[in-house]
Amino acid sequence: MSQNNQTPLPTHEERWKIQPFKRQDNPNGLLEESSFATLFPKYREKYLRQVWPQVTRALKPHGIRCELNLIEGSMSVFTTKRTFDPYIIIRARDVIKLLSRSVPLYQAVKLLRDDVECDIIQTRTFVRNKERFVKRRQRLIGPNGNTLKAIEILTGTYLMVQGNTVSIIGNWKGIKEARKIVIDTFKNVHPVYNIKELMMVRELEKDPMLKSENWERFLPQFRKRRKKRKKNRQEKEEKKKKKYTPFPPEPTPRKEDLMIESGEWFLAEKQQKKIQLQKKKEKSAKNSYMRKLEKQKVFEPPVENFEKESKKKSKKSKKKSKKLSSKDTKKIIGNIKKLEKQNVQKKKSTKKSQNMKDYVAKNKNKNKKKNKNQMK
Repeated sequence: MSQNNQTPLPTHEERWKIQPFKRQDNPNGLLEESSFATLFPKYREKYLRQVWPQVTRALKPHGIRCELNLIEGSMSVFTTKRTFDPYIIIRARDVIKLLSRSVPLYQAVKLLRDDVECDIIQTRTFVRNKERFVKRRQRLIGPNGNTLKAIEILTGTYLMVQGNTVSIIGNWKGIKEARKIVIDTFKNVHPVYNIKELMMVRELEKDPMLKSENWERFLPQFRKRRKKRKKNRQEKEEKKKKKYTPFPPEPTPRKEDLMIESGEWFLAEKQQKKIQLQKKKEKSAKNSYMRKLEKQKVFEPPVENFEKESKKKSKKSKKKSKKLSSKDTKKIIGNIKKLEKQNVQKKKSTKKSQNMKDYVAKNKNKNKKKNKNQMK
């Protein structure tokens, strides 16, 4: 073949493109009826009641019948005589699955198109601890859902985080990238690192000169920091104590060997059981006795040492007397002098008052005597 007759190779987008399936490809329809059913949680019952007429309208042109059973809490889809696409029942099954995982209807119905796919990731299997799982799930969502929006814009997909699952809707390329980010976040890799890498890839895709080159030199390479765990004192001491010996350690004795040494091995089964029961009873009796002692400790009065308390009080009083400074002594002396002056002044005032009374009494007596003499 010449170079002119060679057909051009398909592009990356053309390879992923799926050709639409028309009624002309299968005019006779399907031979048998096939159906799928999924359960839904109780909190979705109210929403599904409101939306179910729209679900039936969306599935009707594809020749699929759907039922909502509120008693059992299940949704089911069936093929009919009008269905011509054999794969549409799988898409209808995925639609009801997404509806049960809290995906809104306008996003779930997109799955009926040929160029849209979905993936439901069970995230609870990656983390055992519940608190750690909740933290990592919140890390994926981000503050006000910003991290989730960034992943959606970069991958061109729709993500819904609900409970223990993450639902992804989009094309295969976007789902593959989004799935990697979701799994890495639950494996303790922050989504920011993957988002930065994706942003670099999107910029490199725009440049036609770099299509045939390796992009690893442009992409950021994040190293994992490993901090050395601090060793306990006991571990350090044990390592120090151990000395080097060229001989291997002695083999640990088996249970049978220990029984032969004690002589239990040669006893009958009944006797062995009796000995074991006796040991258990002794152990339980000892434990119960120790518990009783611990309970009785609460009711025991505390020990009172009067001599020690009196000594402490005397020491405190001595310390207080020593602590009296020169200023305090001066103040005390000044107060005593003031009191003495006040007492002296009181005594003087009382003496003066007594003298005045005596003088007035003497003058009265003199006047009386004069009056008597004149009358005579």
